[in-house]
Amino acid sequence: MSRIGRNIIEIPEGVTVKIEKNDFLATCDGKTNKIEIHPLTDVSISDDIIKVSRKNETKLAKSVHGLIRSLIFNAIQGVKDGFCKQLEIVGVGYRATVEDDVLKLKVGFSHEVEYKAPSGISFEVKKNIITISGPDKQLVGQVAADIRAVKKPEPYKGKGIKYVGEKIIRKVGKAVKAAGIGAE
Repeated sequence: MSRIGRNIIEIPEGVTVKIEKNDFLATCDGKTNKIEIHPLTDVSISDDIIKVSRKNETKLAKSVHGLIRSLIFNAIQGVKDGFCKQLEIVGVGYRATVEDDVLKLKVGFSHEVEYKAPSGISFEVKKNIITISGPDKQLVGQVAADIRAVKKPEPYKGKGIKYVGEKIIRKVGKAVKAAGIGAE
């Protein structure tokens, strides 16, 4: 049996959950997350506990069991607390600003790059840190990856957009190699 799938989920205060047809809905403070329930799994709600079980013992049912439980847990956590990712802009003259729900990036191109926030996602910029937040974990991660892809950090000076705490493996420049410094 799936170790993750058999764990129960406790519903925190203020969060309302319900099942409509094949969809699981979690709502709190005007935020809603919707998860499609796979046909090989059953989701039961009793008191303040959610339990996910599978209908049969096929390989697909076993693999989907833990996934659905994790998606439901993340949906509840997202409407209650939300998720956030932070990106750091590194480089001389590189900067970001937010106007309405549009993130404007100046990252060394001849033009300013604009990224419009999908519904439910908000941007915040302080100094050189971009904070992306929202109730949907997958969407927050995808938006962060899309923004990072605008100007990935390069390996020589580390300029670009990177996750906060991400380590950039630096390469030795050709001038250093030609001088014989560091090469033995």
